[in-house]
Amino acid sequence: MRLTNLDMDALRSFVVGIDAGSFARAADRLGRSTSAVSAQLKKLEDQAGTALVRKSGRGLALTDGGEVLLSYARRLLTLNDEAMSAVRGAELEGWVRLGIQEDFGETVLPQVLGRFARAHPKVRIEGRIARNSELSEKIASGHLDLALAWDDGTASAADRIASLPLCWLGAADDEPIWRADGNEPLPLAALEAPCLLRSIACDHLDRHGLSWRIAFISPSLGGLWAATAAGLGIALRTPVGRPTSVRVLDPGACGLPQLPSLGLRLLRSGKGPDPIGDHLATIILQALRETLPADWMPGKSGGKAP
Repeated sequence: MRLTNLDMDALRSFVVGIDAGSFARAADRLGRSTSAVSAQLKKLEDQAGTALVRKSGRGLALTDGGEVLLSYARRLLTLNDEAMSAVRGAELEGWVRLGIQEDFGETVLPQVLGRFARAHPKVRIEGRIARNSELSEKIASGHLDLALAWDDGTASAADRIASLPLCWLGAADDEPIWRADGNEPLPLAALEAPCLLRSIACDHLDRHGLSWRIAFISPSLGGLWAATAAGLGIALRTPVGRPTSVRVLDPGACGLPQLPSLGLRLLRSGKGPDPIGDHLATIILQALRETLPADWMPGKSGGKAP
């Protein structure tokens, strides 16, 4: 049997189209015409010998063959991008200092460190998991080269690489521990101050005239999850890294304020040209695209470092 080589550009358009929900949006993200992306999909279906997508209402749905190919396509593209990064940066040596939110410590950081180490074995990474204020301060002082941090309200829309929903969280196996029609203040589980999300929680409760009290304070996210799972208080966080012992609460049913989204940005030090940092930034964005839902990262499919 003659072996068929899948077209990498067509695979990328296929994956971006599925993640974006339509090939028209994929064309916009990839900087191509819709007809060009449609032609790539047709080429990929010819190579695979089967239909890959079908219409489902206004969107797209994968066929059985499409589901199989999508899994392989993601892995092929990851290996392709790692290979190109390794070849282009084979001579990179030195070190880079990365700061990251604890929320992404288990979901994104292992992918980032593994891929970067394989692509650039001569580069040493110094990683630091820290709170938002500390990450911003260390970027400003030059003690970090890159930092994945929440938007504290100072970033422009163009600076945000993602927008994550904020939600109220409670124990997975308990009834709500507080009701708006009761006389008791809302018990909050929060991180030690200063904490951006703690401030957002308190501000929204105050603006809606809801009384609250700090029921549990933790220096780490692990402690916050444990207290929330134990029913000691309600927490405000994004869904990233949420354990199964903690559930998202319905604000309307619990009498809690509706919450906005929270921007995520990749901070860079101002030390000038930084090829090592550029490669690491590319890998971080790639890992986020694979980890977060597509609608949390609008327009971020090109793989360019910010």
